[in-house]
Amino acid sequence: MAKILLVYWSGTGNTSLMAEKISQGVKNKSGDITVVQVSDVVAEDVKKYDSFLFGCPSMGVEELEEVDFLPFYESIESELVGKKIGLFGSYGWGTGEWMENWESRVIANGSILFEKGVRVLSTPGPDEQEDCLLFGERFYQFVS
Repeated sequence: MAKILLVYWSGTGNTSLMAEKISQGVKNKSGDITVVQVSDVVAEDVKKYDSFLFGCPSMGVEELEEVDFLPFYESIESELVGKKIGLFGSYGWGTGEWMENWESRVIANGSILFEKGVRVLSTPGPDEQEDCLLFGERFYQFVS
């Protein structure tokens, strides 16, 4: 059984809600998932898992959050080569380009990207929450 680590950063709660729903989707399929905020994980923890879900909203000019999330992600990027990865996050402006850039970065690193990342404009409503739940279910099937 795949051991999944879901790491996220959330400033307003939108990406946190997405993480909750995605995690619930994995659990619906009896998946083994650990959910942590980026501030509660260290690079060494990554070695215990074989599949990853990362969540981070768009910040600034469509970038990953620079204080906590990006430094952590950069510190583990070499450990992610060949690993299965899913991405998600919310945004409040722009076109969601930060997600496209992140997807390209994952692929260029030699990781295996699961689908296109889930991105939600502002607060996830009922339909977006269902999309997150189904994303989690499909991710578990992908890594199993």
